[in-house]
Amino acid sequence: METYRHVAVAVEDSPGSHKALDEAVRMASLTGARLSVLHVTTIPLPPPYMGEGGVFLPDPEVMQDAALTWLREMLQDIPGAEPHVLEGHPPEAVCVWAGENAVDLLIAGAERGRVERLLLGSFALHLARHAPCDILLARPDAS
Repeated sequence: METYRHVAVAVEDSPGSHKALDEAVRMASLTGARLSVLHVTTIPLPPPYMGEGGVFLPDPEVMQDAALTWLREMLQDIPGAEPHVLEGHPPEAVCVWAGENAVDLLIAGAERGRVERLLLGSFALHLARHAPCDILLARPDAS
């Protein structure tokens, strides 16, 4: 039986993502795999970073730095976990990164409701159709 050598998990600040991270840590420790933890930021329009109606949008570099700081804090008690902040459309960015980095198993949370899926699309469905490796979807614990 071939084991996973590189496990990656896509995270955000949600119960499903926390469950996915726990599962990724478990899978990586079972197989001795490298563990990469991915977070994707959506970068706003180029300078002056003004949205519709003159609303200020943060500088992309500031967003990236804040995301990396958040990710590092989340992983401080997980030895060997490698944080990676990606840019772009989240499911596409995760699939591309996984393909470029020889990921064997990609783990993500699955928890969007009907309205979110309609407006944002299904992250899990995109992974199922486009991921270059095995995927595992973790559901949050029932409350």
